[in-house]
Amino acid sequence: MNIIRMQDVDLRNKRVLIREDFNVPIKDLEISNDTRIRAALPTIRHALSCGAAVILMSHLGRPEEGQFDPEASLWPVVNYLSTVLGQPVKLIENWMDGIDIKPGEVVWPHYAMCL
Repeated sequence: MNIIRMQDVDLRNKRVLIREDFNVPIKDLEISNDTRIRAALPTIRHALSCGAAVILMSHLGRPEEGQFDPEASLWPVVNYLSTVLGQPVKLIENWMDGIDIKPGEVVWPHYAMCL
């Protein structure tokens, strides 16, 4: 079985979709344990350093299908990730018509806004 590693692929000017588990504990909009976020940083930074445009995906909690739940909003995670990455992470609310992203940028489609 052949395994393709991100380090072995030319990511320059490519869109890279990264699905991470950012289901972190949040209380009063504050993240109380950032272990999962910090574990994802090397992968995200690698893609950015190779000139990729990074699209992140995750979920928070267990929202009911078809119902928007503000408690499941990823805003606190996006804000925190922007801080630890040292660059903006754009939360895209209306992404069904496509995402405008350039190499070196990070975006996060907010799927709950489309429900």
